[in-house]
Amino acid sequence: MSGALTMLAINLGALMVAILLLWAYAVKIRDVSFIDAFWAFGMVILAWASWYQIDGQGRRADVLLALTTIWGVRLATHLVTRWRREGEDPRYKKIMGHAMEAKGWSWAKTALLSVFLTQAPLLFITSLPAQLGIWASEGGRTIMGPVAWTGIAVALIGIAFETVGDAQLKAFRSDPANKGKVLDTGLWRYTRHPNYFGDACTWWGIWLVAAETGPAGWVSIIGPIFLTFTLTKWSGKPLLERGLKKSRPGYAEYVERTSGFIPWPPKS
Repeated sequence: MSGALTMLAINLGALMVAILLLWAYAVKIRDVSFIDAFWAFGMVILAWASWYQIDGQGRRADVLLALTTIWGVRLATHLVTRWRREGEDPRYKKIMGHAMEAKGWSWAKTALLSVFLTQAPLLFITSLPAQLGIWASEGGRTIMGPVAWTGIAVALIGIAFETVGDAQLKAFRSDPANKGKVLDTGLWRYTRHPNYFGDACTWWGIWLVAAETGPAGWVSIIGPIFLTFTLTKWSGKPLLERGLKKSRPGYAEYVERTSGFIPWPPKS
């Protein structure tokens, strides 16, 4: 495992350099909310860094790299496009304002300590299945079995689910007639957060591919567990819905009849 620790240390160093450069850019434009796009793309960087460090890539390493890249590039492109179109995310504006008021920090210090240095370890932990799975595949010494193929299917379902959900939401928001309304059709009829569910599926699938490699893959289960907790109990669903219940007429009723995470037929 010493080799894995060395690889992770190198990856973490590369991630911190990227985070500090992005922080400097955020200070320049006075907006931190593009960090959501880097959340996805940062995991792609870590997967590629892992892949380049192993001696002789095998099929499993290539699969893990491909799944992470497809998911991360698609999501990062979607999020950065939305950020450029809509501007600063009100959630981050509120986070920054509360932290500055409570601690008396400058804007730059608040951005560094409350956003960028907070995101880095969370991103790193979540992407452990890709990093450790790729490392444990060095030389192609592990054969892809039924668990890995199941993981590929789960990850692809997750990517497709999130992609369709995002496209449906974008189309809904682009129609001026829907301003102030609640999207409750398509995938959004069966879950209030198809994008979050798709994220979780993707990383549980990636973990299944990594899990066949042995102890290193098993340990990386902390990644999808942490991501699922974050999306459902911490900064994802709870934070988003708290604001929507107050600002969006009909959202409370939507919550009552629609599953909060796992897709399920709505209550009558």
